[in-house]
Order: sequence, then structure tokens, then C-alpha cells
Amino acid sequence: MESLGSLDVFVRVGESRSFTTTGQQLGISASAVSKAIARLEERLATRLFHRSTRNVTLTPEGALFLERCRRILGEVEAAENELAQSNQMPRGKLRVSLPSVGLLFMPQFAEFKRQYPDIELDIDCSDRLVDVIEEGFDAVIRTGEPSDSRLMARKLGSYRRIMVGAPKYFEQCGVPNTPEELMQHRCLRYRFPSSGKVDQWPLSRGGQMLTFDLASSMTANTLEPLVCFAESGLGIACMPDIAIRQQLEVGSLVSVLDGFNQDHTILRVLWPSSRHLSPKLRVFVDYVTTALFPDTSKKTVINGANVIPPTVELTAHSRLHVP
Repeated sequence: MESLGSLDVFVRVGESRSFTTTGQQLGISASAVSKAIARLEERLATRLFHRSTRNVTLTPEGALFLERCRRILGEVEAAENELAQSNQMPRGKLRVSLPSVGLLFMPQFAEFKRQYPDIELDIDCSDRLVDVIEEGFDAVIRTGEPSDSRLMARKLGSYRRIMVGAPKYFEQCGVPNTPEELMQHRCLRYRFPSSGKVDQWPLSRGGQMLTFDLASSMTANTLEPLVCFAESGLGIACMPDIAIRQQLEVGSLVSVLDGFNQDHTILRVLWPSSRHLSPKLRVFVDYVTTALFPDTSKKTVINGANVIPPTVELTAHSRLHVP
């Protein structure tokens, strides 16, 4: 057990890169942490950290040892949790990171909170690339293909970005039949809040992506103004179909240029593979897998435009092997 304690200190220093921070986590002094690391290095006859007056960094040997120690401590934590969780209720803080599109799921998150009042949700909304393990998140929801083999993943569903406008706008300004005709229309554009870049609309022809310098009639870094302006007949917007399901169903917005749009974005929930599924994390993963993308298999035709609800495909809980 003394050896496991030393490994725990080493992992905490390796993740925080700070003797002081580790000492605060463990309730001991930075000097005691430094001495524990020194004893471990002496026992292993290997230098694990480079030390300077400003920072602490892992040696190549230390980086290799850190990955192995994470797995060892993860197995110990899993064993302890298996013994303790048979009668344990989901409770405690759950740190979750979502992309900006995840704000659309707040009603489902509110329902999750109603079902599990003892779980304290700590929600971070950002389009930046977060480091799940280094930043201490229990789970993240992200788009695209996973690129970190340290994470487990489960697919939640998919959505499409589509070009939409109000029927009254198309009556006044005409319906664009080709991407080039968008140059003559008022475009309502989305700007990513994290990078400041304006979203490029998913237009393609013959498998080749098309890029146009569209004139922006209005730009916003949240979806709500785009929905409002589009419904008001002020232009064409490109938005996730999951953000405007109701508008598509009632016909206040209709999609255009579907034949030039092959957009398909997958959302996944990811969590550290070395971390045993605690009751709070297990119920969260199970809940979002079924609640965020309800089954909407019917196809609706509105004003001659086909509105196809997002495809829902669920995968088994499995380890990712990323090259």
C-alpha cells in the first residue's frame, strides 16, 4: 500500500506538473511531495522529473511510467468501486464539457438533473479542443472522430447543417437552385465564439467542396439570433437541423440546396478509459445515449422540400483504438 501511495503522488505530480498543487490536493507540504518523488526515483534508479525553479516536467522515462501508473491506479480504483457501488446511489460532482451546439440539449440536461438530484452538474460549453484527462473532466460530448486512445466513447447520434429560410423570403427573393446563386442572397452567418472564424457552409458538387465568399447580412456567435432573423424573412441561414426541428415541422423554415449538401456530423460522449464507470458517470452515459437524439424516423415534406430528421445510430460501449 505504501508503494501505491508513492505511485499516486507521482501521478498527481505528473498530471499537475506541480509539487505545490499536489501537496494541496493531498493535504501535505510541497517539500513532502518532493521527498516522496525523490524516494521513488531512488528506488527505481531512474530520474522521473526535470526540476527547475519555475516548473516540473516529465523525463521520457517518467512519461512512460506515468501511463503505466495511470492504468495500475485505475484498476485499483475499479476494484474498490466494484466493492462499494452495489448499494451506492449516483451522487457527487460530474464535470462535463459540451460544444456550443450542446446548448440545444439543456432541456434534456435539466431532466437528467431532476432524475438524479444528488449529482452536481458542472457544465463547460466550449468549441475548443479540451484535454479530458489533464483538465479533469468526467465526460465530454464532441463532434468528429476521436483521436485519443486513452478515451472510451459511445456514439450519440448525428445531425446535418442545412441551408434554410422562411417561405416569405423565398417568395420575395426567389429560391436559390445552385450554390452560386447564394451570391445574390442575404446570408445570415454563424461565427464560432472560441476562434472568431465564420462558419463555411457545407456546399459541394460532384464530391468536391465549394467555397464562396458569401456576403453576410448578419453575423452572430449564437444560434438564436440566426433562427429569429431567418424566421423573420431576413435571409438564408445555415444551421444544425437539430436546432430547428420545430420550425421545419411547422413550415416556418424550409431547407434549400439539399442536393449540394452532404454534411453529416457525429456526436459522441467520451470519458477516460482508465476510469471505472462510477454510478454517476454510468447513469449519465446511459441517459445521454438515449435522451439527446429521440427516435424521429418519419420524413416530412414542407412546401415541396424534404425535411429528413437526423439519423440516430447507437454503438456498443467499446474501447477506441486510434492509430
